[in-house]
Amino acid sequence: MAPTLTLRPAQPADLAGVDRLLRRSYPRLLAADYPPSTLVLAVPRFARAQPRLLGSGRYFVAEDLQGRILGAGGWSRQSPSGGPVSELTGHVRHVATDPDATRRGIGRMVMERVMDDARRAGVRWLDCLSTRTAVPFYRALGFRAVQPQELSLGPGIGFPVMRMMRDLRA
Repeated sequence: MAPTLTLRPAQPADLAGVDRLLRRSYPRLLAADYPPSTLVLAVPRFARAQPRLLGSGRYFVAEDLQGRILGAGGWSRQSPSGGPVSELTGHVRHVATDPDATRRGIGRMVMERVMDDARRAGVRWLDCLSTRTAVPFYRALGFRAVQPQELSLGPGIGFPVMRMMRDLRA
């Protein structure tokens, strides 16, 4: 971990800071892989911190010495799309890095904490719905592509993602 960064569990008071991070990150980093017509619908839905997730103890923020959140991410037992809960499977949630701080190991630092935390909680598999942009990032962390999927943004409007999995026992 870089000495100028602190990685800690998120708190409900981090809501505004995580919102700012998501609003900075998603539109800029996803622009190369999604058309503007898709992003204009997707970003408002995705770029909002979830208070329940921030207060779960399973969501982490990386902040600089000034307290600015430069990275965040977590996991939950509940899938973002609902469905049955498995004690052996966790779901990667709302991972983002500030677009001005990419390629500094912040995302990797956050995800290593997520994987360690999930492993300690007895999770064997991490399931991830990755944007097209983040597929190489997750692949470098040992995730494997399972299948392309499409998240519904409304009637007839889809957001393509890749479902990826990581065996935490490896």
